[in-house]
Amino acid sequence: MIVKETNLEGCFIIKPKVIQDKRGYFLESFNQAVFKEGLNRDINFVQDNESYSSKGVLRGLHYQKGDYAQAKLVRVIKGKILDVVVDLRADSPTFSKHMSIELSEDNKTQLFIPRGFAHGFLVLSDTAIFSYKCDNFYNKASEGGVIYNDKDLNIDWKLDEKEFIISEKDLELPTLKEVVL
Repeated sequence: MIVKETNLEGCFIIKPKVIQDKRGYFLESFNQAVFKEGLNRDINFVQDNESYSSKGVLRGLHYQKGDYAQAKLVRVIKGKILDVVVDLRADSPTFSKHMSIELSEDNKTQLFIPRGFAHGFLVLSDTAIFSYKCDNFYNKASEGGVIYNDKDLNIDWKLDEKEFIISEKDLELPTLKEVVL
C-alpha cells in the first residue's frame, strides 16, 4: 500500500497493492495496522456506507459538526467520480483550500479525509458505486454543508453544470463564508 499526503494537511491518497491474474484481481482495501503506520494515526472506523448514482449526480459538499465530526476513507467500486474535499478547520494552514481527485474502479485509489473537511463527489461515468468508511456515526442534527458552486472555492467539477443532478437539499447549502462550524 502506498500512502501519500496531499496538499491539504491530514488528507491522504492511498493506493492499495492490486494482485491481478487471469481470474481477475485481489486487493486489500483496508488493513488497520498498515493504515495506522502509513498515516501515523489510529482510526477506528465504525460505519461503512455505499451509494449508487448515475452520471452527473453531485452529492455534497457535506460534513458533520462537533462531537459527530467524521473522518472518512472513500473509494469507488464501480465507475468513476471526481471526489472533492474542502478544509474547514479554522486552525489549519490549509483552511478554506480544496482539492479534487478522480477515483475509479480502474485506478482503485482511495482518499482518507480527516475530520473537519467538507466532502462531495460528482459521477463522471454512466453509473458509479461509491463506498466509504466513517470513524463516527451519522447524526442528522449535526450535518452541514457548503454549496458546490461557491465562487470563492471555484471548484472545477469537470462536467458542464447542465448535466448535474443535485438534490434540493444540496442546492440550498450555504457558501463557505456563511458556514459557522
